[in-house]
Amino acid sequence: MRRAVFFPLMFIILCLGASTAFSDHDDKHRKRYRHQERRGLGEYQVPPVTNPLYKEDCGACHMAYQPALLPAASWDKILGALPEHFGDQVDLSPQDRGALTNYLKTNAAESCGCKISRKILKSLGGGAPLRISQLPYILHKHEDDDIPAGAFERESVGSRGNCKACHPTADQGQYDDDLVRIPR
Repeated sequence: MRRAVFFPLMFIILCLGASTAFSDHDDKHRKRYRHQERRGLGEYQVPPVTNPLYKEDCGACHMAYQPALLPAASWDKILGALPEHFGDQVDLSPQDRGALTNYLKTNAAESCGCKISRKILKSLGGGAPLRISQLPYILHKHEDDDIPAGAFERESVGSRGNCKACHPTADQGQYDDDLVRIPR
């Protein structure tokens, strides 16, 4: 008689324990992505650029890349190399340079918590490249068999640094593979 009560009781206790274990895992998962969800960001999205100075000054020559696409050390290197910026002369007042430095470092990949930023950081192994097109994670994502040979050399694309050519929602920080449109 005792066995008839013992085994069903043990089964119930084990089920409750497993349920609690899965619940703990779910709680950890939720906490990990809570701030990303709070921002309303999707899996393949980073926060859009919000700094008008950055949009205007940097966006005048190239896409104003979201700060979360590079680590703070990369932004330090890029800003430290001004006024010579990839072959172009960039003149910023000390106040503007300080404001840009603060914005970019405050919103760099380490501070974002977005899935893309975490993958970028993991792929770097502590490195600090100067170009987003040099990030191992980005290079890996663009080795896809679905990308036609020579796509980056096409006049409609221009280079790997022209994200907006294939990612029409890049300005909003949205890089979902399902939204990619490779121009001819």
